[in-house]
Amino acid sequence: MGPLEGIKILEVAGIGPGPFAGMMLSDMGADLIRIDRADRAGGGDPANPPKDVLARGRRSVAVDLKHPDGIETVLAMVEKADVIIEGFRPGVMERLGLGPDICLARNPGLIFGRMTGWGQEGPMASAAGHDINYIALTGALHAIGRRDEAPVPPLNLVGDFGGGGMLLAYGVVCGLLEKFKSGKGQVVDAAMVDGASALMGMIYAMKSMGVWQTERGTNMLDTGAHFYDVYETKDQKYVSIGSIEPQFYALLLKALGLEGEELPRQMDREKWTALKVRVAEAFKTRTRDEWTEIMEGTDICFAPVLDLDEAPEHPHIKHRKTFIEAAGVIQPAPAPRFSRTAPELVRPPSFEGQHTDEVLADFGFDNARIGQLRSAKAIV
Repeated sequence: MGPLEGIKILEVAGIGPGPFAGMMLSDMGADLIRIDRADRAGGGDPANPPKDVLARGRRSVAVDLKHPDGIETVLAMVEKADVIIEGFRPGVMERLGLGPDICLARNPGLIFGRMTGWGQEGPMASAAGHDINYIALTGALHAIGRRDEAPVPPLNLVGDFGGGGMLLAYGVVCGLLEKFKSGKGQVVDAAMVDGASALMGMIYAMKSMGVWQTERGTNMLDTGAHFYDVYETKDQKYVSIGSIEPQFYALLLKALGLEGEELPRQMDREKWTALKVRVAEAFKTRTRDEWTEIMEGTDICFAPVLDLDEAPEHPHIKHRKTFIEAAGVIQPAPAPRFSRTAPELVRPPSFEGQHTDEVLADFGFDNARIGQLRSAKAIV
């Protein structure tokens, strides 16, 4: 059932990084209960669950958070939970009556995970924003792209997910580990600007050592180098190479038919642009699949650039079962893997309020109380 089996987590429904953190935690076996808005509970056929992969693994309770009985319902659940996570702007949970002071008073051992873009404090804490804005402020966005071209947003992987949801999940688990020593809960302030900055740690280190230039697309890892880039093939598809080490670079030149040419030294930055032209010409002589046949599985550090339909079908990906099919949806499998407590998907995404009665009963609410809450429209 996964290494987090037995951990009970409440997730106040949100978007993006919050649900991603919830997915990561539920994938690891935590009992995750999503608190959804009552006005969004419109029913649905459980036999045809939603296709939102980030929402997998939860049960859903629909609660009116503007109703005092709804707030009291959540606080009663907080008393028996290990963790609560939320992704509102700073101050929203406090205005609802569900802030960390109140929740920790009800459950001193609670881990209260907070996910924001700018953080809980600071001049921009209350401003709206999205992934692209958070990574822009950290230097990450400026560093991604080709020379003399605009920065390229890396989907929303760096802010929302790597620097956001993953950071929150990590913070929650760290908080739980500390709680097992101290018996005390605490607040986890996970901010995407902090997480994206942490992801940039090596780049800032390289800059301080004088081996990374601020100018975009001029460095070894940002498409500046001819041996670390993507190249178009004869059939207008692409391949990737990362032949950094000299022995791997030698294999690349041999496979490209360039080992006999008088070429500049690999690490001569002044010649990288000219070398890139020569490597590009060589890759254009064969199709992507032909290059894959020649280079894949060697120490060249090569992989074909696959699209979203192709990736799950690659033999290595299929062998590892990196993607799985659940409820008719191809989706990433839980990761990482464990030798004893293997994680598994326990349920598909649920509709808002699908498990209200079931979950409240698990938290000790009797049928009479559940009926009263429904009559008052505090739950749906």
